[in-house]
Amino acid sequence: MIHKSLISTPLICSVLLLMPFGCSDSSSDADHSHHAGTHTHADGTVHTDHAPTPTMDHGHDHGHDERPLPAAMIGEFSVELAQGHGPITAGQEGHLVIKLPYQDGGSTVVRAWIGTEDRTLSFVGKGVYAPSHDDYDLHAMAPDPLPPDVRWWIEIERPDGQRAVGSASPILE
Repeated sequence: MIHKSLISTPLICSVLLLMPFGCSDSSSDADHSHHAGTHTHADGTVHTDHAPTPTMDHGHDHGHDERPLPAAMIGEFSVELAQGHGPITAGQEGHLVIKLPYQDGGSTVVRAWIGTEDRTLSFVGKGVYAPSHDDYDLHAMAPDPLPPDVRWWIEIERPDGQRAVGSASPILE
């Protein structure tokens, strides 16, 4: 006779492993539908979304209290930016929305980091393309300690392999 606990324990463990715990930034939520409740940050912590607020000049909502940054020159392109999650803080995650001046359907790879151009102590985040907004949503961890000349560094890699890097001043206070 098989004991009930021998059957139920593996079954319960299997079910728990298959259950979703929060949402992460994946290609299936590139339209930012994960902003309806919670999502997982780059450091593994779960973030409860804020009330919707309009962002950038193109009037859509990422639910992150984004504040526009001055446009940045990345190679030959002037790129629109907005920063979310409040000011940049040492050891904390920052949020950046990147709007390219051309429509690419998500074929460009966009990366960004907080810190210095050489990426010392920085964690690079990769943008997730949102077709409904035609922009890239990105999360990156700030180094601890923050360097005195901290900036958002943005790298754009076009489908043909050409890369360009530029930077923008973050919101610090």
